[in-house]
Amino acid sequence: MNSIPETNFQFPGQTAFYKGKVRDVYSFEKKLVMVASDRISAFDVILPRAIPYKGQVLNQIAAHFLNATSGIVPNWLQEVPDPNVSIGLKCQAYPVEMVVRGYLAGHAWREYSLGKRSVCGVSLPDGLKENDKLPQPIITPTTKAHEGHDEDISREEILAQGLVSEDDYEHLEKYTLALFAKGTEMAADQGLILVDTKYEFGQLDGIIYLIDEIHTPDSSRYFYADVYAENQRAGLPQKQLSKEFVREWLIQNGFQGKEGQTVPVMDDERIQLISDRYIELFEKVTGNKFQKNNLDDPLKRIENAILRAL
Repeated sequence: MNSIPETNFQFPGQTAFYKGKVRDVYSFEKKLVMVASDRISAFDVILPRAIPYKGQVLNQIAAHFLNATSGIVPNWLQEVPDPNVSIGLKCQAYPVEMVVRGYLAGHAWREYSLGKRSVCGVSLPDGLKENDKLPQPIITPTTKAHEGHDEDISREEILAQGLVSEDDYEHLEKYTLALFAKGTEMAADQGLILVDTKYEFGQLDGIIYLIDEIHTPDSSRYFYADVYAENQRAGLPQKQLSKEFVREWLIQNGFQGKEGQTVPVMDDERIQLISDRYIELFEKVTGNKFQKNNLDDPLKRIENAILRAL
C-alpha cells in the first residue's frame, strides 16, 4: 500500500534534520520545513507500518485550525506548499506540552480509575465516570520528550525546575484555554465535542507563538455530540474520532508500550481501516471533502514543492 513512511532530503541552506514520531523536520537559519509522514505512533512508539494519507490529513487539519486561531495567538505557519508540507518560523520551543482536558477520558481516566484523584497537580472530584464532562477544562502538562515517553508534570514543578518562567507560563495557560474554547466552538459546529487536546508553544524575538499541529486526531480526541448524553446515561463507550481506536486495538493485542512487549503487526485490512478513519475525521472535523493526493511518487512531489518554496 503506497504511503510515505519517511523522507530524507538534503536542501540548499539546510542546517539540521530531525525525525520526530510523525514529522520529518528540516531546519534552516530562520525557517522550519515540516513534512507530515504517514508514520503512526501510539504509547510513544512508532508502529511498524505507515498509514496512507495520514500525513496529508494531519497537515491539512493543522493548517485549517492554525489559520482559524491566528487571532488568538500568533502561530509559526507561513506556507503550505504541498498537502504534506508546512513551512514556517523557526521558534525556540518550550520544553512542555500544554495538555487540556474538558472530559475524563484516555490517560486521565486510566489514572483516575486506579484511584488517583490528582492529575498533574490538578484535583479531581470523586464519583466521576469515564468520559464525564469535568466541572471546567483543566490543564495537565507533560514534559516534551525527544525520545521515549512524555511525563506528566505539574505547574508547580514546571516553575520550580525553571522550565518556563512564571510570566510566560501564565501566558501559555491563557492561550491554551482560549484555543480550547475556540476548538470546542468549531467542533460543536460540526456536531462534535472536543474532549482533550494538546498545544505546543515556542518563542521568537520575545513573542510567544503557537507551533506544531493543533486539533488533529494525533493530538486530540473528539466525541460525537448527538449520542454523547445517551451513551453516558447507558454506560456505553462513546463514539469518537481520535487515535484511541488504534490504542485500543494495540491493548487488545497485548501492547501498551511497556518494556518487553512486542508491537503487533497490522495487516492490510487494518491499515485500510485506519486510513479510512483518518479521512473520515478530516471531513467531519473540517466540514471539507478530502481530496486524495497522488501517491505514485510522493517523495519527488514533496521534494519539488519544498524546493520551489525555498
